[in-house]
Amino acid sequence: MGDLAKIFKAYDVRGVVPDELDEPAAEAIGAAFVEVTGAESIVVAHDMRESSPVLAEAFIRGARARRADVVHAGLGSTDLLYYASGSLGLPGVMFTASHNPARYNGMKMCRAGAVPIGGDTGLTRIRDRAAELLREQAPAGTPAGSVIEKDLLSGYAHHLRTLVDLSGIRPLKVVVDAGNGMGGHTVPAVFEGLPIDLVPLYFELDGTFPNHEANPLEPQNLVDLQRAVVETGADIGLAFDGDADRCWVIDERGESVSPSAITALVAVRELAKHPGATIIHNLITSKGVPEIVAEHGGVPVRTRVGHSFIKAEMARTGAVFGGEHSAHYYFRDFWFADSGMLAAMHVLAALGEQERALSEVAGAYSRYHASGEVNSTVSDQAEALRRVRAAFAGRGEFDEIDGLTVTGSGWWFNLRPSNTEPLLRLNAEAADESTMTAIRDEVLAIVGKVSE
Repeated sequence: MGDLAKIFKAYDVRGVVPDELDEPAAEAIGAAFVEVTGAESIVVAHDMRESSPVLAEAFIRGARARRADVVHAGLGSTDLLYYASGSLGLPGVMFTASHNPARYNGMKMCRAGAVPIGGDTGLTRIRDRAAELLREQAPAGTPAGSVIEKDLLSGYAHHLRTLVDLSGIRPLKVVVDAGNGMGGHTVPAVFEGLPIDLVPLYFELDGTFPNHEANPLEPQNLVDLQRAVVETGADIGLAFDGDADRCWVIDERGESVSPSAITALVAVRELAKHPGATIIHNLITSKGVPEIVAEHGGVPVRTRVGHSFIKAEMARTGAVFGGEHSAHYYFRDFWFADSGMLAAMHVLAALGEQERALSEVAGAYSRYHASGEVNSTVSDQAEALRRVRAAFAGRGEFDEIDGLTVTGSGWWFNLRPSNTEPLLRLNAEAADESTMTAIRDEVLAIVGKVSE
């Protein structure tokens, strides 16, 4: 068992099994979770990774030893866990490592109502208390709380369909790449009986990810979906990550639709229902998002990257919707939590309520040229940021809400450190492609000199 400080991140737990995360650690974290939250009952779900059921059972033992009752939902997506936490009014824990390789696992934790638990809202205290239990080599104790197994999949599917009505859309052919992740479990339940001709790719639950990593942010993981969309003449393609809380969209030409365009599209739909509402977008999303929100009478609010920050800002402002560049989408009507499935349903509704192709529909929400996220391995992140800051002094406005954002005339870029790896993440955008490319390459050249 490794150091818990290594696997407790800013807003979740993530580590290699069993070297960094094993059953004793999961049991100690379960006991600490109950102690810190004061929960009398909790709900637990897990993904399809081989280690997930074992780690979940260990966590449950720890929780029960602190006299907490447990609703065991079994297999589920992360947004199913949020549905469980919200609908049952219970703190919850999802066992998943999302898009990480098979050797990883982790936990996403929330309080009742799917309220996130981050480093400054309880996660650090859970880590420290679990570490104490492990150092003392004290078993959590004899389980005293009860366990109830409860299938929540049908309730989850029904709830989503009350939020976005797809029953009246025109028939659509939809290719879905589940990446052998939890989308293969949830998509059939949500789409059942709808006017959707579903073409499934990799729906078999397999935590070894035999076909490709369940990470749609990496272009190589979209190739099969793009090919299938074109070959089958589909209207749209959807790719989910391992725990199905993120969704990537492919148009009928096999081209990616940027998460910024999806954010703007869903925002416009939500503003039609809630005129004048607040929409959250993180600082990596396209400049077009706040422009489109304002044009449709909404109030755009910019925030830093990360689901705990987005959710906190949504709760503070009462925002109806929030979107991130990483294909995470958050909904007030879904307990301010993120749901890739719900975002996908909004896109299907927007497409199916009219006759135009998705490329035309999405094109109305794409105004600028973006680099996408470019990662650089850097031994000294602070030095690289210092050099970039010096190189762009006097050339634009600086903003350090999250890393370094520089905004010039017709362009901007953000360079920020990864929370989990020795990486700097660059996103650049400009009104024309040549300017974007020039800014991107200049920053990468500076960063590369620090890496040499």
